[in-house]
Amino acid sequence: MAAKQEFLTYKGYPLVRSGKTIYFGNSYDPFIIMIQIATTKTVGSEEIADKVLVQLINTDPDVRPRDKIAKKSEKKGLYAAMDVAAIWLERANAQSKKPQ
Repeated sequence: MAAKQEFLTYKGYPLVRSGKTIYFGNSYDPFIIMIQIATTKTVGSEEIADKVLVQLINTDPDVRPRDKIAKKSEKKGLYAAMDVAAIWLERANAQSKKPQ
């Protein structure tokens, strides 16, 4: 029997990496974050993210593809990108769960 796979999490949300793209958030929530590493630089013997694109994505299947991106920004470094991503994700999901 296969063991249940545990995801790496940040501030309570799962992180899933595919190449230079990181998905942050639960796919069943109204919004998730997509982080794309555009450029990298070498520091010592390590390659680290330099220019990072952050997008807040609407997960509603009824939303038109061109309207799925609710917010986007470019950040310098993965730390800054994750910082803004966590704030956007918390606010967007909290806002969409409020009764209208």
